[in-house]
Amino acid sequence: MARITAGVATSHVPAIGAALDNGKSGEDYWKPLFAGYEYSKDWIAREKPDVIILVYNDHASAFSLELIPTFAIGCAESFNPADEGWGPRPVPVVEGHPGLAWHLAESLILDEFDMTIVNRMDVDHGLTVPLSLMFGQPDAWPCKIIPLAVNVVQYPPPTGHRCFNLGKAIARAVASYPEDLKVVVFGTGGMSHQLQGPRAGLINKQFDNAFMDQLISDPKAQSGVSHLDYVREAGSEGIELVMWLIMRGALSDKVCVKHRFYHVPASNTAVGHLILESEG
Repeated sequence: MARITAGVATSHVPAIGAALDNGKSGEDYWKPLFAGYEYSKDWIAREKPDVIILVYNDHASAFSLELIPTFAIGCAESFNPADEGWGPRPVPVVEGHPGLAWHLAESLILDEFDMTIVNRMDVDHGLTVPLSLMFGQPDAWPCKIIPLAVNVVQYPPPTGHRCFNLGKAIARAVASYPEDLKVVVFGTGGMSHQLQGPRAGLINKQFDNAFMDQLISDPKAQSGVSHLDYVREAGSEGIELVMWLIMRGALSDKVCVKHRFYHVPASNTAVGHLILESEG
């Protein structure tokens, strides 16, 4: 049977991808951030997942204000890097796992989650930056990837409670897939940041670290935090953190923290990162 062995949470700041793509990762500004992912690259090389379910949000690349799915799952054979206005990132094509993706879609829909099935989709920095942070710059990504896009751009986004329960439903779906696969779930986005208005540049270190504490020890309580609390404490883009709850819901109640990292700033945001392994 397929099994979820671990979860990864990470920010997906577009400037991180630009720093890598333009050979700036060794510069003084960026070096401390990339140092925080050295353990992670070694860990995932040892973990060798067969499939990553990567939860992210699209930034008007695959979707627009004309079409806004709350939850969308990529079921295609492959997904090209998106052109976000300055050409596609020079990263490998994302190879999907249609068998598991379609199984997830069927299981989740019958579990009363209204998933949008996407058979053609370009993937932007929300998905490719986390892969670059964890795998570096390979010629090909070393595992299959299932994109799971969440609307956290246009109000109303899904609640933390809904996201946490989606993670639990994903765990049930994976466990019912007959192929022997090792699956890791990524939750991406955040942490605190605001890109516009009088609070542009907001970073709330206290909130970010309290969020990580509670995500680890009491995710059910964290799932009850309201949209308003996220926006007030973490800025207008801080709502992206509900995507971490999907990853956490897919793990066991108790987890082992393999790695934790927090850094400010990267561009105009705070960067957070966790590697969690299920216990029991």
